[in-house]
Amino acid sequence: MSRIGNRPIEIPNGVDLAIGQNNHVQVTGPRGELALTAHANMILSRDNGNLTVERPDNDRENRSLHGLTRTLINNMVIGVTTGYTRTLEISGVGYRAAMDGTTLVLSVGFSHPVRMTPPEGIVYSLEGQTRVHVAGIDKQAVGEEAARIRRVRPPEPYKGKGIRYAGEVVRRKAGKAGKAK
Repeated sequence: MSRIGNRPIEIPNGVDLAIGQNNHVQVTGPRGELALTAHANMILSRDNGNLTVERPDNDRENRSLHGLTRTLINNMVIGVTTGYTRTLEISGVGYRAAMDGTTLVLSVGFSHPVRMTPPEGIVYSLEGQTRVHVAGIDKQAVGEEAARIRRVRPPEPYKGKGIRYAGEVVRRKAGKAGKAK
């Protein structure tokens, strides 16, 4: 029994959700438009402001797709209404970020600054020189872009220098002097 899959998706005012042929779902809202083609086995039904996702039987594949389909559609509804933001923190002496138009310029210990241009639908913003916000309407795209930025200089375990997600805990290791004790 999927607890997530059984919950209905509330469609807020100002959001238009259309279900087309072959379970093609199109969600339009104040922030933009997203589309998804759900698996053919899933049964999508809409009634008075709610969308429900049902599965035809308790087959293993259908059980696994039930909660997934509901979550993907719910993420689209949230994305077109409020959007998603992922925050990254830069820590290290001399490590900082700057904006050059829409391009993010990272100075993270290399001999050259790293320039990153956002893909379509993603916006970078800075809070000071050490906090980068990645925002957009597609949850998957925002997470992927934040991971791409983090990959430039992941946090290292000895001093904790690098780019990390806000709230991420980096396990620290003792150096050579710590082993001798």
